[in-house]
Amino acid sequence: MRSTDVVIIGAGAAGLMCAMTAAERGRDVLLLDHSNKAGKKILMSGGGRCNFTNMYAEPVNYASQNPHFCKSALARYTPWDFVGLVAKHGVPYHEKKLGQLFCDHKSKDILNLLLDECEQVGVELHVSTAVHGIQKADDGYRLSTDLGDVGAASVVIATGGLSIPTLGATGFGYDIARQFGHTVLPTRAGLVPFTTSGRLKELCAELSGTSVDCVARCNGESFRENLLFTHRGLSGPAILQISSFWNPGDTVEINLLPDRDALEWLQGQHAARPNSELRTVLSEVFTKKMASLLADHWFASKPMKQYNPAELRAVADQLGAWRVVPAGTEGYRTAEVTLGGVDTREVSSKTFESRKSPGLYFIGEVLDVTGHLGGFNFQWAWASGHAAAQVV
Repeated sequence: MRSTDVVIIGAGAAGLMCAMTAAERGRDVLLLDHSNKAGKKILMSGGGRCNFTNMYAEPVNYASQNPHFCKSALARYTPWDFVGLVAKHGVPYHEKKLGQLFCDHKSKDILNLLLDECEQVGVELHVSTAVHGIQKADDGYRLSTDLGDVGAASVVIATGGLSIPTLGATGFGYDIARQFGHTVLPTRAGLVPFTTSGRLKELCAELSGTSVDCVARCNGESFRENLLFTHRGLSGPAILQISSFWNPGDTVEINLLPDRDALEWLQGQHAARPNSELRTVLSEVFTKKMASLLADHWFASKPMKQYNPAELRAVADQLGAWRVVPAGTEGYRTAEVTLGGVDTREVSSKTFESRKSPGLYFIGEVLDVTGHLGGFNFQWAWASGHAAAQVV
């Protein structure tokens, strides 16, 4: 049986950060991943350009049943720490909007810098290598792997969640957590498009590809971003964001006129353009196709002068507070993250060590910490991986 200081399972963002930082401390690090290449989610992120952090990442940008847990790690490894690493490797980047930092070229630039750092400090990386079991031993842990049995003083679980199974996502990390006595909070897809049914689905399908600025609200949370109509329902950044706070059966309220008081604007149009049809008025703020479809779908378009005050108020309510009850979500197939996971109350917020089994660590998405859209989940991967690496 070979032995090493640290075995890290999962060569994604958190695992790579943990590996390179621990090895830099002089630790003997073995990094294993069952997929055929490291960092698959890094490569596909940000439309292939990797939204690698957010300049404004703070604890408020993360959802967890234990909201204080993320504070320590985020404070100790900031977005600017990772930006420094990006600059060190000469990777060009830009702010897209709202503090979101993207590569100028390809996501591969971020993966390559992580792999280069790992190589420079002697991390031993094996892909296409499964871990079949982990057992507690007198001096740490014994792992049964495709490389044979491995002994390690510390084991780090960096296997992510259930999102995008085509990239190799499994419930392995949750299984290990349960094996060693941890509570795994219920999981579900987050940052995921909504599906719709009935007439709403027909409307969405007809508007497929149309994007519009909006404010989406649900369960006390709100996000201003774009909404995208799809053949299956609703997507776009605003919808992905609010999906993490939605539960089946909940209503999502969407303001399609975020820069206007809908009623005030319609009353003004009613006075100024009495002979114009509603669809013509709406085409001032939406595409002609969207204006026409909304007018017909909701209101039976007619000249503005024919709308009485109650009808105008009903139109304003629909535009300013469109109430949608999604049929569901597209699920883990397209979800960017997994909500829920290993209960952080059973993990040290400083070291990420299990309170149930010393020498066992959990980092990244496998934990019940989920960031908003916009680079926050990568920042959590960097911060949690870096924190655990200080002590493994």
